[in-house]
Amino acid sequence: MLFTKCIHPQILGILGKLGHGSKILISDGGYPHATASNRDAEKVYLNVAQGLLTVTQVLEVLKETAPIEEASVMTPPDGSMQPVFDDYKKLLPDVPFNYVKQFDFYELAMEKNIGMVIATGDMRNFANLIVKIGFIRHSEGKGIY
Repeated sequence: MLFTKCIHPQILGILGKLGHGSKILISDGGYPHATASNRDAEKVYLNVAQGLLTVTQVLEVLKETAPIEEASVMTPPDGSMQPVFDDYKKLLPDVPFNYVKQFDFYELAMEKNIGMVIATGDMRNFANLIVKIGFIRHSEGKGIY
């Protein structure tokens, strides 16, 4: 048995291959995975049914499994803030957030450092999130990747 909340073998395997600076796209159920993500990123499809699982639920587990140092959210073309962003900020209170307009977000999601794409069944508008993996700080002040 594992001591982490995450027990998904594919996610754990991919996380083991990623390092400091790697990014993970956690996308809602309407995201164009085939055309707006890094083609080399490993894909994990958790979108079993509408509403299962949500980006927030995946983030809740992921933040207990890997250090997150930065987050980027997709905003509508008009740049308006979405209610779902409050959920993410509650889960990552000390993490800086970037607000990226929809089509610029698609470009960001196609970058080479996107190492994993997790598709969810989240039906909330603009629930897409990219998190950047950080590194763990030890009490002695030394970090490991």
